[in-house]
Amino acid sequence: MNYKIIAVLCILLGFSIGISAGSYAGDFMMIGSGVKPLSMGGAFSAIADDGNAIYWNASGIAQIRESNLSVMRAFLYKGIAYYDNISFCQPLPNEVTIGLNITMLTVDDIPQFDEKWLIGHTVDERINNSLYQLTGDPDGNFKSTDQLFQFAFSKHLHYDVNMGWLFFPIPVDLYMGTNIKYIKRSITGLKAPLKDKDGSGTGFDLSYLVKTDLATLFDVEGLGTIRFGMNFQDIAGTDITWGDTDNLHKDEILFNTKVGLAVEQPIKKLNSNLTVAYDVDYIYETVHHFGLDWDYSSKANLRLGYYDKNFAAGASVKVYGIYVDYAAITNPLGLTNRVGLRFNF
Repeated sequence: MNYKIIAVLCILLGFSIGISAGSYAGDFMMIGSGVKPLSMGGAFSAIADDGNAIYWNASGIAQIRESNLSVMRAFLYKGIAYYDNISFCQPLPNEVTIGLNITMLTVDDIPQFDEKWLIGHTVDERINNSLYQLTGDPDGNFKSTDQLFQFAFSKHLHYDVNMGWLFFPIPVDLYMGTNIKYIKRSITGLKAPLKDKDGSGTGFDLSYLVKTDLATLFDVEGLGTIRFGMNFQDIAGTDITWGDTDNLHKDEILFNTKVGLAVEQPIKKLNSNLTVAYDVDYIYETVHHFGLDWDYSSKANLRLGYYDKNFAAGASVKVYGIYVDYAAITNPLGLTNRVGLRFNF
């Protein structure tokens, strides 16, 4: 039994050689897509079992063997911004799945103040003379829109690893995937003399997920599965080029690595499954993510999560074949609410 444990650990560690701890530029994509992943604190790269996997770990979509559609809306920062997401996954022959993910962050009615009111008077004059003090009324409003388009491809391979005549074959499921992304950012509605701005860029991710059976590994009936996943985001670096300015300006999104581990354990007496997940990634600094999911008979879920001093909680209910998802996530600016729908057809 101990030899089988060592063998599978070697397989998992072999895939992880060469981890590079990059940093991720401050960007709207850091918010993350989906309701289920964020209700688990972002500990999802080793689970990646629905359309949201296109963002978290695209290799996981090969686990989807029916057409899958997910939609989400998040209300960010007390309604200041709206974060929308839609994903579609389509299985193909030979254990292949393709997917499309669209994410958009919108901030409306951003106040614009014209600098002309600051010309001709010093700060001291405005402080001491009420005639020169600004009213605080904006001269106009503008809109910021960020869009992310991702096309994903994933392939599933199954191996029965035979360690010799003394051991049972160890079942290993390997999922390999990639996604190509197109990013568009725009600021519109600016009043003269300012002009509307547009920027765009492309990039891609590479990822894999390994899954094996704990019951076979430990030779104990009733145990569940263990998963290990890695997602190399923006592996070649991604530049956002602002092409409508006199001098082209580039914003760089740096290479980032997401690493995840998850254990799923069936609880037959309760007709349920319990999943414990852990993720780590590198955005400016190392960030740890912890998640818990309790699934009752594939009809309802309760979830908890924690990351970077933030807490998350959520639930799902299956109604007429459609999962209704909800998540509440704390952050320094207040409570964020996410709602979404998922269904197979």
